[in-house]
Amino acid sequence: MATGLKLNGRQKAAILLISMGKEASSKVFKHLQEEEIDQLTLSIASIHKVDTSEKEEVLQEFHDMCIAQDFLAMGGINYAQDVLENALGKDRANQIIQRLTTQLQVKPFDFARRIDPMQIYHFLQNEHPQTIALVLAHLEQEQASLILSSLPGDLQSDVARRIALLEQTSPEVIKEVEQILEKKLATTIRQDFTVVGGIDSIVSILNGVDRGTEKSILEHLEMNDKELVEEIKKRMFVFEDIISLDRRAIQRVIQEVENQDLLLSLKAASPEVKKVIMENMSKRMQETFEEEMQFLGPVRVKDVEEAQGRIVSVIRRLEDMGEIVISRGGTDEFVL
Repeated sequence: MATGLKLNGRQKAAILLISMGKEASSKVFKHLQEEEIDQLTLSIASIHKVDTSEKEEVLQEFHDMCIAQDFLAMGGINYAQDVLENALGKDRANQIIQRLTTQLQVKPFDFARRIDPMQIYHFLQNEHPQTIALVLAHLEQEQASLILSSLPGDLQSDVARRIALLEQTSPEVIKEVEQILEKKLATTIRQDFTVVGGIDSIVSILNGVDRGTEKSILEHLEMNDKELVEEIKKRMFVFEDIISLDRRAIQRVIQEVENQDLLLSLKAASPEVKKVIMENMSKRMQETFEEEMQFLGPVRVKDVEEAQGRIVSVIRRLEDMGEIVISRGGTDEFVL
């Protein structure tokens, strides 16, 4: 069926619901999420009249998609392709199959993102560290952080290292692990080829654990791979994150860092970062820095990055000494 209409998916869904009538549409809404209901409601409200041609085309497309879904379930992609080509022609069959396969692509371990992380932990705690790393790298950051925090100390650092060193993972390996999870959790899933893990992945996870867990993992890692730990530390707190510190911490950092490093960093800092730092300086220091920045002239990006790196090192040192606190997703412990 050639389409002459330029309707997006939401508009087609709205027309379909209008065509189905109030009673049937209300039953569909019961199975939708709140955000989806809001979006469809707005689309329906914006449609004042549905042309017969639009209605027929949307209904026909919906019918074709339902039939194609049945064919896929019966015999897979090739079977559905053959049947649809015989019924609708090659071009139309290709359109439907392409749309369906796009919809069917689900991120690996998608089912696990909707499961209590402690259930996943109980399954993973006795698995090989590489298996744990693979699963955690696919989960939401909050889930992965909670599970990593719950693992024994020596296992935490091993898993963290494996996540950091993960690169491209083959579909076969993912499929094997998913099948085990499927049996344990009685869930049906599909997998897709993906690249997960790496430094960014473990940084994201460590940013969500408590300071004690983070410190323990990094200390164990440093015994075997100092370069990896340094790279992780660089990415865990960047210069722009200084806006997340409280006023006392920022003032302590200003006292500790070299004025030249601070000057270079502010020269290229965002307005938000510059405002926060300047507000925590004395009035005299503000005036001095504003004057010096005007006469500083162009600066090399490399010099700015190195200066910001030195400031971040000071911040992390002050945190290690207990003089400032960097807010994290985990629960900080206090001794009274």
